[in-house]
Amino acid sequence: MTIPNYVHILVIMNNHSMEPLSGTVNYAAECTCLNLRKATRYITGLYDECLRPVGLRATQLPVLMALAQAGSVTISRLSEILLMDRTTLTRDLKPLERQKLVSITTGEDRRRRYISLTPAGEDLLASALPLWEQAQSRVRSCIGEDREKALLVQLSELVKLVR
Repeated sequence: MTIPNYVHILVIMNNHSMEPLSGTVNYAAECTCLNLRKATRYITGLYDECLRPVGLRATQLPVLMALAQAGSVTISRLSEILLMDRTTLTRDLKPLERQKLVSITTGEDRRRRYISLTPAGEDLLASALPLWEQAQSRVRSCIGEDREKALLVQLSELVKLVR
């Protein structure tokens, strides 16, 4: 019986090894998606840890940063800026709105909703930025400044290719 390749990937992942099973291609080691997701989970955890003192998550900080730069924008525009699905963004905005860090208002056209940073959101962002910089520094010290810059360029190029 031939074992499908995806089973090999699951076995490899469950054994916490990236070594291929005999006679198989090392799909896990070569899978761009898997490796980007693994790196993202690790990096997100690092940023979450650094941001914990101000009660923000790594997924929330970019929303506040984007609003600080963009000002009052529609949900559609903010989702474009952040390259996020509108539904996911709407869901992610709810806790920020409950905490009164962002304000969501309806425009003249009642179908449009505008999001803006509140004064409390601005204050929290100011408190969070030094913690964000700590996370940035930890990544930079781990991989080096040149590799960090190269990684950011490569990720940006990858996004351009896929879009």
